[in-house]
Amino acid sequence: MNATLLILGAVLLGIAAVIHVLIFILESVLWSRPSVWRSFGLRTAEAAAIVRPMAFNQGFYNLFLAIGIMVGLALIVATDAQQGGIALLLASGISMVLAATVLIVSSPKLARAAAIQGLAPLFGVALVTTSLLL
Repeated sequence: MNATLLILGAVLLGIAAVIHVLIFILESVLWSRPSVWRSFGLRTAEAAAIVRPMAFNQGFYNLFLAIGIMVGLALIVATDAQQGGIALLLASGISMVLAATVLIVSSPKLARAAAIQGLAPLFGVALVTTSLLL
């Protein structure tokens, strides 16, 4: 295993976790603010109210993916369960990449959002996987 690539991949996945926590905060905590729902392309408070339950739920999906990364990092750093930690990093990171893929495939106009949520985990997963192969 290449420790340098593992560390770099883990850092990128940690960044992805932070991004997903921030998305959780926007979608599940701060949704009632017009500046927040407007950033998601909604134009009226009525539209935001209709989308709110979905955004709330989606925010928690993002939080749970971030928690998977954080637990994986904790297992790698603070325990002897490095293999379990790597497995969690990869499972959570791949889920983030797949969610970003679904977003861009289903709505190409959301390419920027897909890039924000998907590039860090994509490169993180690639580096962690490469570290295991070397």
